[in-house]
Amino acid sequence: MHDAHAHVFPMVAGRTGNGPTQSLTFGRIRHGDCVQQLLSPQNAQTRYPVEMLVANLDALGIDRTMLLQGPFYGTTNAYQAAALAAFPDRLWGAMRFDPWSDPPALLSELVATEEYRALKLECSVPTGLTGLHPELSLDAPDLDWIWRLLAKRDLALTLDLGRPGTESYQTDAVEGIARRHPGLRILIAHLGQPDASCLEPGPSRDLWHGQLELGTLPNVWFDCAALPVYFPDEEYPQPSAVACMREAFRLLGSGKILWGTDQPGVLHQLPLRYLIRLARHCAVDLDEEGWCRFTEGNFHDVYGPR
Repeated sequence: MHDAHAHVFPMVAGRTGNGPTQSLTFGRIRHGDCVQQLLSPQNAQTRYPVEMLVANLDALGIDRTMLLQGPFYGTTNAYQAAALAAFPDRLWGAMRFDPWSDPPALLSELVATEEYRALKLECSVPTGLTGLHPELSLDAPDLDWIWRLLAKRDLALTLDLGRPGTESYQTDAVEGIARRHPGLRILIAHLGQPDASCLEPGPSRDLWHGQLELGTLPNVWFDCAALPVYFPDEEYPQPSAVACMREAFRLLGSGKILWGTDQPGVLHQLPLRYLIRLARHCAVDLDEEGWCRFTEGNFHDVYGPR
């Protein structure tokens, strides 16, 4: 299996629209004026070093993972580059760049290192770039150079577009990017972040289905990382999460969805082994070829060959 969505960080030291984020103790962080449980209380220090990630991969038989970044955890380009160099056979990574505040030269420098497989833009409102830049628009013409650069260098674009109905849920903008740049591979994280309202007829379901339909384009995929988090009131195996996954398989087939965890932020709710069991429960109707595409083949379609 390959995990398409994971994070490592020496400490939480980021910023969101609610204010700075900071590691505390016993798995907790300060998020603006609030204290939030991010990791298990068994983590005396709120950190997830690369060695801990690799130990988890080893314990569960996960061959490779994609390391992503975002403003919530803080900019960790240097730490991530060191992690990729230390475990080149196990880890691939995405660079961190804020198009609305960082100088364009930074992205060119990161691309030139040839250490990364993608650019990750965490756009969600509470923890991402839309919280920092409320007027951001992904289809702004002055961003087109980014999409051209990624396509030219054969790098993917990974997007977290937040929840349906929020300002970051810019489905039309992403469709425009995908159609203007057919050589750019785009992955949308968290399966479009459905919640229980997306399983019933109504505006939320329409918005979610509208975003899933982007997966019918040849250069757009989804990962399903953190899906159980959106149904916190349900016990394992969380039937609403399963229903959302099966709906996505029905609409897109097994060739457009990547398995992922979003570890470590989900591990205080479900252990990693349960996330693997949940994936098998969701994919019960897939044949062996479909399971292999879901858990490994699509990963390479998006992020490149071995």
